Formats: sequence, structure tokens, C-alpha cells
Amino acid sequence: MNPLDTLFWLLNFPASHAYAMVFIAGFSILGLFAISAKRTSPGAALRRVREREGLRSEGGATRRDIGGTTMRVLFRILAFVMLANLVIGILSLTGVPVTRAYIYDNGRPTVGTLDGDWVTFTTGDGVEYTLESNFFSPAVFPDRDAYIPGGQGVVVRYLPSHPQAFVIDSSQLPE
Repeated sequence: MNPLDTLFWLLNFPASHAYAMVFIAGFSILGLFAISAKRTSPGAALRRVREREGLRSEGGATRRDIGGTTMRVLFRILAFVMLANLVIGILSLTGVPVTRAYIYDNGRPTVGTLDGDWVTFTTGDGVEYTLESNFFSPAVFPDRDAYIPGGQGVVVRYLPSHPQAFVIDSSQLPE
């Protein structure tokens, strides 16, 4: 299994679901950055009152302090992942082949059928896949705007280790 194939398979998800990813990432980033920027951990106000009244035991960091720090770091990481998904989604919506060129160059060709937004093809292992190629970010390369009539055979290129990452080869469309 090629690690680069795995990377492009992971990057292909936000690229192939670009319209939804822009909205999901756009709205979730706001909350994730807000939570990660919060300086206090849960229950900080109660701890301040206890310290003022002398009820807090002396010692190092409590579990809540460590948990709050861990939570902020986790949410920061998630926020940056969602920011990357937002960028990939916007690039894919504007027609930039973020993952399509790699899949086209390194993919294994097979014949498939197109029925509406769904592409059905069988891999070399004999497993049949039916995957979506939606209107907003179609899985077509090199000519993203090529007209592909439904019901006809098309050439599909897929990554052998991750067949969910595929493109329809627009250079081999039936005339």
C-alpha cells in the first residue's frame, strides 16, 4: 500500500464533497477556535472562590487544569483540520484539481457506468463500487466541464488501494 495513495484518499473526501464541506467547516471553525482560545478551564470561577476562602488544597495542577489544557489543544488541532478542509473545499468548488490529477496519473483504469450523479465500476479484485460524483464537485478529469451523458460506459480511474478515490477520464469519453 502506497502512503501517498492514502494521503490523497484522505484529501479526496473534502474535495469530492466540497459544497457540504465549505458549510460544515466554515461554521464549525468559529466554535472550535472560540473554545480553543478560552483561557479558563471548566469550573475556574468556582476554584477562584475556593482559593479566596482558603478551601483549596495546595499542590500542583489539578485534573481539571490538565483536562482543560488537553481540551484546548484538541480543539485547536480540530480547528486547523477543519480550516484545511475548508481550503480544499473552496479550491475544489472553483475547479482546482486538488486530488483529481494525482488519481488520474496513478489510478488504474476500468469501465464503469454513469447513472445521474452515481458512478458504478468494478475493481480488478471484482468488488463493485457505486459512488457519488455530484454536480458541484464532479469527479471528472482532465476536462472538468465535459458533458458526460448518463447510461453510457465511461472510463474510471481509481487508486488500487483505495477505490473510493476515483475520477472519470474525460479524455476517453464516447463520441
